[in-house]
Amino acid sequence: MTEPTNPNAPKAASEQTRKLHAHESTLLCFDDVGDLERAQRGLIATHPTGRIDLAGNPVWDTARHDFVREREDAPQEVHPGLWRQARLNAIHGLFEVTEGVWQARGYDLSNITFIAGERGWVIIDPLTTQSTAAACLQLANDKLGERPVTAVIYTHSHIDHYGGAYGVTTPEAAAAGDVRIIAPVGFLHEVVSENVIAGPAMARRATYQFGILLPPDPRGHVDCGLGKAVPFGGSGLIAPTEEVTTTGTELTVDGVRIIFQNTPGAEAPAEMNFFFPDKQLLCMAENCTHNLHNLYPLRGAQVRDSLAWSKYIGEAQLLFGADSETMFSTHHWPRFGKQDVAGFLELQRDAYRWLHDQTMRLANRGMTGAEIAEVLERPDVFASQSHVQGYYGTVSHNIKSIYQRYLGWYDGNPATLNPLPRTAAGARYVEFMGGADAVLKRARESFEAGDYRWVAEIVNHVVFADPQNTEARALQADALEQLGYQAESGTWRNAYLTGAQELRNGSLLMALGAGHRHLDQMTAEQIFDALGVRFDPVTFGDGRGRIAMHFTDLDEHHVLGIGNAAVYQLPHVQIDDAETSVRLDRAALGRLMSFSSTLDAEVDAGHVTVGGDRALLSRLIDALDRQDQGFALIEPTPAG
Repeated sequence: MTEPTNPNAPKAASEQTRKLHAHESTLLCFDDVGDLERAQRGLIATHPTGRIDLAGNPVWDTARHDFVREREDAPQEVHPGLWRQARLNAIHGLFEVTEGVWQARGYDLSNITFIAGERGWVIIDPLTTQSTAAACLQLANDKLGERPVTAVIYTHSHIDHYGGAYGVTTPEAAAAGDVRIIAPVGFLHEVVSENVIAGPAMARRATYQFGILLPPDPRGHVDCGLGKAVPFGGSGLIAPTEEVTTTGTELTVDGVRIIFQNTPGAEAPAEMNFFFPDKQLLCMAENCTHNLHNLYPLRGAQVRDSLAWSKYIGEAQLLFGADSETMFSTHHWPRFGKQDVAGFLELQRDAYRWLHDQTMRLANRGMTGAEIAEVLERPDVFASQSHVQGYYGTVSHNIKSIYQRYLGWYDGNPATLNPLPRTAAGARYVEFMGGADAVLKRARESFEAGDYRWVAEIVNHVVFADPQNTEARALQADALEQLGYQAESGTWRNAYLTGAQELRNGSLLMALGAGHRHLDQMTAEQIFDALGVRFDPVTFGDGRGRIAMHFTDLDEHHVLGIGNAAVYQLPHVQIDDAETSVRLDRAALGRLMSFSSTLDAEVDAGHVTVGGDRALLSRLIDALDRQDQGFALIEPTPAG
């Protein structure tokens, strides 16, 4: 690619980046050369166009990454290991896994699995969006014969594994008992925690992790490591009708026997593996995939328990390994044959245990997470197998995550106990170093020497001291870009390149709040929790009050109280002396909280009935943060 004339366009790989990639290419010597065969095995059909639309707009288009399929050798702007992973993730279609079991892969970040039951489809993980899930179900019906959906199993609580549920069934079908919705214990709580309580912050950070707005090309988005990309489209939640609470639980689902293993706190706070004894088939959910996974995703989440994760994999080996002829996960491709499955599980188990034990060994010698990440080197035994490489999670940030899980954000040095916030610190750093011009002069010298990590760190102080300094923004963008090109991890690459893009073109501001398709499936208590983290007491002003709420769809009475700059809930309580009384269903409250409707409109339509002090309810709604403006990550967030 030639150098762009537009100063805001991505630039070429530097000489230092090209040398690094040449060196990395000599180290790529994986024993598992069978990945290409595994990823293509069982292909029976592909989507007729590769493009999935919603209202005429593409939600997914396989052609966006044709440039990956058309070139075997890595471009200079892409790490050679990540390019290999990107080519494997670019393989798409409907694949037979074993008799009566098929997967659609390559039409979403995750996979959707179809199992032929006695009456219809048992579906595992209906993808991220309604559109991609519906298109994959149509592909399966067209190729394999149309069947009704009789059950949906969520392996865990991440949105790319339940968000497309509306594409395969409806809440009404679940409520009527026509479709079983099965999930691990704690599923709904964890969904609300990530996608509603912390939803806007995680969604904003996810634009960096997944490179959602990067252009698909060798200088932009090539892959996410865990899968090709995140689809554009709407997600929703259909709440489980059944929860699996204990390991060893056996269910017969539309004639299919399944034995479950609960794995809370591993890849997700609520997750489960399961085994199909009549098929000798093991599903490892997202606990074992063809990359080193995250112990902490860049979008933010609770830090995962690497020790428990390793033990769960070992438990799965003991419970099911001797009988597993085939293993599949909810990302990537399956493993075939008992020996292949056993070797894969063993190395996955040991990778997470090595990370845990060696991190804490060095932590107990006084090293911090950042220091351990610089010195702890992956053993050679992990170097020859691609499925433990850092295409998604990395050794570096996983080490820091383990340290955080045990010891928290504070490293024990009082100098870091109460540091200045970034903007205030940035101004002082720049002043101490002789002003912005002096910092940039030295930083440009470091850039020419290929010291990109230092340039990104030091110039960040200038950007936070003065976000309008165009020279600083341009130099930091150039440094982040080279770090992105050098990254083996798809998520690191996406984060670096998105940061560079926003430095050059401005930070993204967009709607990030959870829609009512989550809110109307939550419990009343969860809805009140979500309301509380959006309640602004300054906007509400002085005063107290109680609102007696009757949820007609649940036939439940609750009291929502306001006082002392906070809200509180009295569950399953009915009182007669509240200042305001309200009758409504969860869908109506969801529309009010998501600002897709107004109180006047809901009352006029007969969806909401208000008695007593209506102004109190109006004040409460007006005091909710709209969450319709994004926030900056690579520069200070504007005030207001």
